[in-house]
Amino acid sequence: MADVRQILGDLNKESFVDLMKKVIHESKYVQNNPPELIPEEDRIVSHVLDILDPYSTNNGGPLVINHIAYTPNRGNLIVKYPGTDPKKVVSFVGMHMDVVPANPDQWEFDPFSLSIDGDKLRGRGTTDCLGHVALVTELMKKLAETEIKLKSTVIAIFIASEENASIQGIGVDALDKDEWFDNLKEGPLFWIDTADKQPCIGTGGVIPWKLEVTGKGFHSGLPNKAINALELGMEALKEIQSRFYRDFPPHPKEQVYKFEAPSTMKPTQWFYPGGGNNQIPGECTISGDVRLTPFYNVLDVIQKLQEYVDDLNANIEQLDTRGPVSKYVLPEENIRGSMSISFDEPYSGVACDLDSLGYKVLYKATKEVVGYVEPYSITGSLPLIRDLQDRGYDVQTTGYGIMDTYHADNEYCLLFDMSQGYQVFASIIAQLED
Repeated sequence: MADVRQILGDLNKESFVDLMKKVIHESKYVQNNPPELIPEEDRIVSHVLDILDPYSTNNGGPLVINHIAYTPNRGNLIVKYPGTDPKKVVSFVGMHMDVVPANPDQWEFDPFSLSIDGDKLRGRGTTDCLGHVALVTELMKKLAETEIKLKSTVIAIFIASEENASIQGIGVDALDKDEWFDNLKEGPLFWIDTADKQPCIGTGGVIPWKLEVTGKGFHSGLPNKAINALELGMEALKEIQSRFYRDFPPHPKEQVYKFEAPSTMKPTQWFYPGGGNNQIPGECTISGDVRLTPFYNVLDVIQKLQEYVDDLNANIEQLDTRGPVSKYVLPEENIRGSMSISFDEPYSGVACDLDSLGYKVLYKATKEVVGYVEPYSITGSLPLIRDLQDRGYDVQTTGYGIMDTYHADNEYCLLFDMSQGYQVFASIIAQLED
């Protein structure tokens, strides 16, 4: 084990920072917010290939490199360093090559070029997730340079869009349908897309929902002739939330996994057709999401939410009203307020297996390198990994950016943290040799 660590050494900081400059310079072109912003991940692929292709089998080196694209300009890169035992594999996956949008007017520095402030490497993608792309690239380069003899095959998968909700069949959601992907079951799969140098042992599921409310619009001076869609929506949502928290309370396992928050259901957006202050709106739409700890089933929640809405529609008169003429039924006009709920594609959270080989080597490596281990869980989401776990993969998650800057303005990472991440990877590889 010591020999492997010694051979792999420390992160080549100069080479890492040089690659970071190149990929952060591309971050403007890999912003992901369809349909306005469609990332071109092949811009990142080209820089990674500049580093790794000289070590590919095509050029007499040990690396087996496959550039796989299901959509033009949106490729994935699979890099394999072959080991001697076909039944031993360790994979580093999840380093996505797209970024969330950045508005330069809201930043204190240019988000689309790398700036250095002491140990801080600043720019969009430094924490999520171009920093990890560069980090794993340096790991694979070092394996190839040293040509170290390993039992385990080391596989790195740099993926296009991590999100599969809006556009499917781009990244790992397409790659994992290929037969070769099953080989990753032979060993731990480390999803490198979190932060703070600690094992992230649990993530949340997501259920995007939309509540469309219909009342009757009228002049504000004659509120007795209206069904105020805003009031109906507020009261209905309050009741729906109350029932949700009754049926899906904090789960005992959330303490074991150290979740920062339990399952939640809340509104995040509100729409109505517009109009003057003297117009009572007859319709509105409330949108939001459920964030669900992995100990509840997303389909059970969807069914319950639909049942809540059906019951409220059948018993609309029982909802609280607001004031002496506020009402949700106009019997003389045979009009009832109503609502409907719909859902975008949900996905489940994950609770990592704390007894697996993958977790044990990650725990030990983190302890050795960082000096302490404080696993955590969040109801933030990592699409796809629950599906991988359900299919038999030993999925573990970690990352080396800064959680406080994750998807935030003025994003940055620390070079020291990334250097420790490299050492953790080296320790994982070394442990698996034993």
